[in-house]
Amino acid sequence: MLKFRNTILEQIAKGSPLKEILDRLCTGAEDFFSSGRCSVVSVDPAGMIHPLAGPSFPDAYINALDGLLIGPDVGSCGSAMYHNRFICVEDIETDSKWSGFKQLALPLGLHACSSMPVRDEAGNAIGALAFYFEEKHVPTKAELHLMEVCAELCALALARQQRILDRERRATIDGLTGLPNRSAFDEALTQLRCELPGTWALFIVDIDNLKVTNDTFGHDVGDALLRAAGQRISETMQPDKVFRTGGDEFTVIIQGQHFLQDLYRTAETLLNAISEPVQHDSHTFLPRATIGGAVLAPTDVMPGTVRRNADFALYHAKETMRGGFVRYWPGIGTRMTYRRDAVRDVINALGDNRIDVRYQPIVRLSTREIVGFEALSCMKNASGRVLPASLFQEAFADARVSAELTKRVLMLVAQDIRSWLDMALPILHVGVNVTSADFYFGNLHEKIDQSFGQFAIPFDHLVIEVTEDAYLGQRDQVVASGIRDLRMRGIKVALDDFGTGFAALTHLLTVPIDILKVDQSFVRKLTPEHPSSAIVKGILQIARDLGIAAIAEGVETPEQIEMLTDMGCADAQGFIFSRPISRAKATELLRRHGLGSPGRTPLSLRDHEQNTDTPLTRRVA
Repeated sequence: MLKFRNTILEQIAKGSPLKEILDRLCTGAEDFFSSGRCSVVSVDPAGMIHPLAGPSFPDAYINALDGLLIGPDVGSCGSAMYHNRFICVEDIETDSKWSGFKQLALPLGLHACSSMPVRDEAGNAIGALAFYFEEKHVPTKAELHLMEVCAELCALALARQQRILDRERRATIDGLTGLPNRSAFDEALTQLRCELPGTWALFIVDIDNLKVTNDTFGHDVGDALLRAAGQRISETMQPDKVFRTGGDEFTVIIQGQHFLQDLYRTAETLLNAISEPVQHDSHTFLPRATIGGAVLAPTDVMPGTVRRNADFALYHAKETMRGGFVRYWPGIGTRMTYRRDAVRDVINALGDNRIDVRYQPIVRLSTREIVGFEALSCMKNASGRVLPASLFQEAFADARVSAELTKRVLMLVAQDIRSWLDMALPILHVGVNVTSADFYFGNLHEKIDQSFGQFAIPFDHLVIEVTEDAYLGQRDQVVASGIRDLRMRGIKVALDDFGTGFAALTHLLTVPIDILKVDQSFVRKLTPEHPSSAIVKGILQIARDLGIAAIAEGVETPEQIEMLTDMGCADAQGFIFSRPISRAKATELLRRHGLGSPGRTPLSLRDHEQNTDTPLTRRVA
């Protein structure tokens, strides 16, 4: 044994090629066994197996191992490296670890295999040494000792080659986090087997609001959050492999049964780990993440299907429960496909200038004069016909499409206001709907500066309408800070759909706004006997006490107008006055019924019948 050990150490010291050293180690070790064959493999950071030596094996067998992904049931070596411990398989024929690979070993007359992990200085598995036997076999104490000595020699040989290996692996490693990159993940994914449903899953982890963090605090802070997140995901999900697959995205290949048994608990543990405070340059930051997950299903015949399903789940999670976890179910795929088509259609329409606006008048109840409009986006087909909003409003849930849509609407509205002002028409203000995406990704103030600056429009002609959910539905201060910034610049902010969300009234004190828009779900039920009358009356009283203007939405009957007037509501909008109309008809209404317009007349209910236009559903925030 001593002579054998010294021979290998001498080769290492001389700098002999790695394959030559390991081939000599394998043949020397086999001399101590009556019927054993020895092989050595390595594992790269992505968890892929690469054969290094096996001189007693056919090339076909060695080549079949290359590129396999380690896991709890990937033969003896794959399992030993996954668990980072010694694995003994007494009977290849019956052991589940070999169920997918025994067809490789049994024809060679190999019936048992034991594997010892090869570890680096930090104790991490970087390879494995395996001994195969022609009979069912459990290693003796002497054989175990020999395997330990051989594994230590392999570690020394690999350490010497580490610089070469590092250079080779650099192309598959993310430089910021040190994790395997997208290229490594794509390769690893192809090695996953799909025969046994439930044996593996994917988590796609999205770090929330990274762009806002980079834009607000600098990329060094964003990088610090990414490094911390990558380390925490990797530590939490050990021994499963973690990859950085996008700028703000990590993907986990989950094979551990303790993780697979309860994905919701696994996701909760992971989210808690990620959200621990990060210290950077004496400042504290609280990272947040959203997770989409998918498990290998009986109908999944390709690994790419599971990845697509996890993508769908993440997309759904980012829309419905940021900071949480969504597991894929079949219905998500249909919905996401529909949404993807809607996003594509809107992107094409933006490129073809087929996105336009319609205007719904806001009317002073006491005089029936028009004091402003709400701008609502619409999309035309190639022939110019306005399409129902239901065909494309799903696209608004996509943050980047929504932000681009806001940019287009702001430009169109600024152009129309300029035209009305040049005609000396009395337009007070136009409301533009925005979503939380405009605050997070949309550089809203820059878009307003660009559009209204280009046409020299004073900001007091603009009202930014924010839904109650966008106003209060975020746990951070991005939207609140954005609202304060808008008001400091002289732009009015309206809280849309008020009463439908989960607002605490104290938010009206900490994040003040200028206008409350009473949601149409209350206004349309407005009768003396209905509880909605008490709710509407209460909202209007709150607005008066706080010095906030109020607009009632969805007014449809003369009785509702009368009740709102009695309650002290000054302004309203709804189909009884006008549906959303084209800019030409809006111009005509302003000339005839605009507040302060010479020769103006009150907008009557009869005018409602005359001034209807293509029905349009309001933009969903």
